[in-house]
Amino acid sequence: MNDVIVDVKNLTKQYMNQKALAEVSFQVREGMICGLIGPNGAGKTTIMKTMGGLILPTEGSISLFGESSEKGLAKARSRMSFMIETPYAKEKMTARENLEKQRLQRGIPDKSRVDEVLEIVGLQDTGKKMVKNFSLGMRQRLGIAMSLLGKPELMVMDEPINGLDPQGIVEIRELLLKLNKEQNITIIISSHILSELSLLCTDYIFISHGTIRQVVTADELKLQCAEYYHIHTDDDALALAILQEQCKVSRYDVEENGSIRLYEQLDRLPEISRTLYEGGVIPTELNMHEANLEEYYMNMVESEE
Repeated sequence: MNDVIVDVKNLTKQYMNQKALAEVSFQVREGMICGLIGPNGAGKTTIMKTMGGLILPTEGSISLFGESSEKGLAKARSRMSFMIETPYAKEKMTARENLEKQRLQRGIPDKSRVDEVLEIVGLQDTGKKMVKNFSLGMRQRLGIAMSLLGKPELMVMDEPINGLDPQGIVEIRELLLKLNKEQNITIIISSHILSELSLLCTDYIFISHGTIRQVVTADELKLQCAEYYHIHTDDDALALAILQEQCKVSRYDVEENGSIRLYEQLDRLPEISRTLYEGGVIPTELNMHEANLEEYYMNMVESEE
């Protein structure tokens, strides 16, 4: 099993009378792409800033790469990179010039690293083009290049695809997957584009009002978002009785409006429809459905409310 490289325990951050975080606990293991999911103000950025040492917790602890002391955390953060806000770059400098400046400021001795990261993020051919003429997607890739200069083992990224067009989103997704798989970089990422996180993440942390609501793996989420028949009829109670008695079903849920989610016998739609009709029930809706990450999240939020 991969090592735990982030261990957050009972993390609390309070501003005056308001708690931004309330006893947040979670772990991130090496090799994960972990999605932080929650609405604005949920506490995602506060978690990331606390991990980066930009703000101090009121209570609780953070362990990074097994280090939890002040000195140890400073050492551990040298093995990490953070894109918590829009990456800063000199507008009248090229990508290469910006990276070279960053390399010198951070004391990175390897001069070839600039060329390496330019190639990794696909900016090796930008030549003398100044950053002020970059697209938003190119700026984001430059920010990722800056994050990669120090060869991080863990990248923490807050909304890296926010505002990008569809092509830019795909490019950043493919880049992050490449970094994770080929360079074994663990990634913690937040985004409001849940459909994109579903194509990227191996694990999810759902947060709301400063509290962790759920922690699931992508495989666990897939099971909870299983395919099902959505069945709605002119008499849902009778329909359920027919399904139980004549079709012998046992894996189902009943929604608030009475309609039925059937999780078994998914290859018998014509037979089920005929059985209901012969039992005196007229189906008004009978279709296959599979919940996605957005629907799962919205259902979880609605159930809490």
